[in-house]
Amino acid sequence: MTVNNTSKIVILGGTSGLGLATARAAALAGAQVFIGSRNPESVRRALAELPESVTGSAVDAADSASVSAFFDLVGEFDHLAYTAAENLAAVPLSDFTPDKAAAFFGLRLFHALDAVRLAVPHLRAGGSITLTSGTAAYRGGPGWLLGSAASGATISAVRSLAVELAPLRVNAVAPGVVRSPLWNGMSEQDREAMYAGTAVGLPMGRVGEPEDVAKAFLALMDQDFVTGTVSVVDGGTLIV
Repeated sequence: MTVNNTSKIVILGGTSGLGLATARAAALAGAQVFIGSRNPESVRRALAELPESVTGSAVDAADSASVSAFFDLVGEFDHLAYTAAENLAAVPLSDFTPDKAAAFFGLRLFHALDAVRLAVPHLRAGGSITLTSGTAAYRGGPGWLLGSAASGATISAVRSLAVELAPLRVNAVAPGVVRSPLWNGMSEQDREAMYAGTAVGLPMGRVGEPEDVAKAFLALMDQDFVTGTVSVVDGGTLIV
């Protein structure tokens, strides 16, 4: 199902970072785009900088009733992209607790799957669902226990859902390090140092931009013979 002026796309987490870039790219391709995020002010700011064809409303991705009401407001649509997540933070095993794990997995995985469940009755034939994973699924490191586990679980869920929900297509995008508000828990100085240090070791010589990742989301929506797969957008992270 080609992304064009007949497409209707919903992006949960569409007011910043990867979701905002995907909303902009989809709108520029001619699609009708609906964005949702928990903070009404974030929705207002995003709509002010997006094309007029984009609409949106506040929705709490961690609340089933809120997500259900949001989908009812949207009606039928063709594609769901789920990019909602909280700030990234390293959690070494020595600091691990079940509560921290539940919080980390909550918005990234558990509520993503709930959003899929609630979206399915609204998705048109030929539609798709794209979740967000990360290269931590393939390459972990000190402090990335939860990031690796959640990213890997998302990929496993996608492969299962692609079979269960067929002919709806279910895929994931796995970004590497991207300039994104997800890193805003770090100081600006530390964040820029991380970007610079990461870029030096990558074949592409830079970290990713949200626009790089948005292209992958749109490609997976557009390609109607791809399901149960992962689009890695990492500048070569996994080959060095």
